[in-house]
Amino acid sequence: MAEIQKKPVKIVETVLRDAHQSLLATRMSTEQMLPIIDKMDKVGYYAVECWGGATFDASLRFLKEDPWERLRKLRAGFKNTKLQMLFRGQNILGYNHYADDVVEYFVQKSVANGIDIIRIFDCLNDIRNLQTAVKAANKEKAHVQIALSYTLGDAYTLDYWKNIAKEIEEMGADSLCIKDMAGLLTPYAAAELVAALKESTTLPIDLHTHYTSGVASMTYLKAVEAGCDIIDTAMSPLALGTSQPATEVMVETFRGTPYDTGLNQEQLAEIADYFAPIREQALKSGLLNPKVLGVNIQTLRYQVPGGMLSNLVSQLKEAGKEDKYREVLEEIPRVRKDFGEPPLVTPSSQIVGTQAVMNVIAGERYKLVPKESKKIMMGEFGQTVKPFNPEVQKKIIGDATPITCRPADLIPPQLPQFEKECAQWKQQDEDVLSYALFPAVAKEFFQYREAQQTKVDQTVADKESKAYPV
Repeated sequence: MAEIQKKPVKIVETVLRDAHQSLLATRMSTEQMLPIIDKMDKVGYYAVECWGGATFDASLRFLKEDPWERLRKLRAGFKNTKLQMLFRGQNILGYNHYADDVVEYFVQKSVANGIDIIRIFDCLNDIRNLQTAVKAANKEKAHVQIALSYTLGDAYTLDYWKNIAKEIEEMGADSLCIKDMAGLLTPYAAAELVAALKESTTLPIDLHTHYTSGVASMTYLKAVEAGCDIIDTAMSPLALGTSQPATEVMVETFRGTPYDTGLNQEQLAEIADYFAPIREQALKSGLLNPKVLGVNIQTLRYQVPGGMLSNLVSQLKEAGKEDKYREVLEEIPRVRKDFGEPPLVTPSSQIVGTQAVMNVIAGERYKLVPKESKKIMMGEFGQTVKPFNPEVQKKIIGDATPITCRPADLIPPQLPQFEKECAQWKQQDEDVLSYALFPAVAKEFFQYREAQQTKVDQTVADKESKAYPV
């Protein structure tokens, strides 16, 4: 009997980024992360995802932390493990498109501060919006992983995914990620998709999904059997619900098979023990809402990622229209269709979700239109896979002529202006990038940082004057 060839599946650990972003509103502090890094570094993960996504904004806005300082501390602790970040293409980590000079500088500084793998995606899968980031990451010798935002719809055939995978390989990617942000990929569909991608590209394939619809662990199993090389998992205290499948469960699933990860359950148990009290505390304080820990198979019907659901709830609460929740859920697929069937991932998910809320609250579709809806209809986020509904487009932008070029081609260099505006606060080169992405939030953080430094200086001066009286 022929020996089965071994093909260990690799694990990307998400507990320091997507897991707490999905369950704890990205509120885990650097201080909470540092004590466990040494143990995590010995596990043998393929990579630890620890930066990018919403961590940058949340660090500055809510935790009063410098995200760059967090990255440097993580880099100092992880001596043997690759660090990975999530990067939104031309949006970087913000919600608008930035000029190429800002994208290039951000990539350069991310790598200089410790990032090894940059996972780059575009919310519309418009690969023109990835070009600058990919070139910049290649130049910095980082590993470039291009992520395809997975979604369902008439246009998203196996041929669509195969063709775009080929383009990605030609563009200079080192690996490809299927980014299933809403947990829409079911087990047999995953096997079919991975097999199809393996026919069209030689790139290693990483699968990223969320447990929202309840099928994610089975999806990983079938994907790995079909040839998937890497899966994203989270340590059990911050797994499941709107997060990823549990690391320990997937490690056990593949133990003794050709896909055996080789990871040690005893080491993983020590790490889980560390995060367990963080989970308990979050449940106690209300930061972790038990609602996001359940299974919602309706996700497959509405295609709404977990983070988008919580946004909808809070928007309706503010308007005193919580009873309209079901109506909004039903309106989302209609708005998505009008908007060219984009995948629902930041920022397209927020745009479609907010528009659906406004349509329901106003009692008339597209009576109230936020500026982001106008931008998407003007082509300012790029090209959708299907055309917009012409009547809706006319209602939103009137007779204005939409753009058809790569949106960033119309944005002149921005760095010199950001440098100028940020000059009075700048203490490190990276401050300019924090300011570029979130000007008001960064300015508030810089003022807080200055106040803290003044306080420390004053304390030191007081101690010295007592020690050496004049």
